[in-house]
Amino acid sequence: MNIDLHLSSDYETALQLLLSFVIGTAIGLEREYRSKAAGLRTMIMICLGSTIFTEISMSLTTSSPDRIASNIITGVGFLGAGVIFKDTLTISGITTATTIWIAAALGMAVGAGEYFIAFVGSIAVLIVLTVFENVKQVVIRWHQARTYRITLQPEDSFMEALETELKKHNLRFAQDRYMKDEDNYILIYEVFGSVKNFDALNIFLKNDARVKKYEY
Repeated sequence: MNIDLHLSSDYETALQLLLSFVIGTAIGLEREYRSKAAGLRTMIMICLGSTIFTEISMSLTTSSPDRIASNIITGVGFLGAGVIFKDTLTISGITTATTIWIAAALGMAVGAGEYFIAFVGSIAVLIVLTVFENVKQVVIRWHQARTYRITLQPEDSFMEALETELKKHNLRFAQDRYMKDEDNYILIYEVFGSVKNFDALNIFLKNDARVKKYEY
């Protein structure tokens, strides 16, 4: 009887690992398709690892079997921080970091035997990563927020010309900083509007001889 129970437990463990593998593969394929830093193999390993650690923590006969599971969150936090990058005025990788976090959570749910949570959670994650990506693109076309850093020659009239151009293309704006760097002046503006209007602003900045360079 004890042997049968042990075999049944082993079968359930194998099923959990298989399910964790499938969930990690589904999320990883989406990340791999979009060429993200954490792709197919990473998501599979995170999901499987979380499941295995959760299974081990639940099998230990200690007063606090959740100790290993709680430390999974700390370890995943370090992994997530490694894929977040700051590039000049923008930050990238936050969605990938949160995907790592949720993949670990789904792996823990599988390891704890919470299959309904793991199943529904996986579907919700895939919907967010796929369907909502298209929604995001539509929103971006209609409205964006960009931080412009404009380096120009000392010229008092440029700021007035820039703000006239912004108003002309229905771009809302706020001046963030105005600095001097050696022989150049640097303007930093927060600008809000549609992609079409941003394209018109970029043409203005490219064609103005007073602008040495700009970035956003």
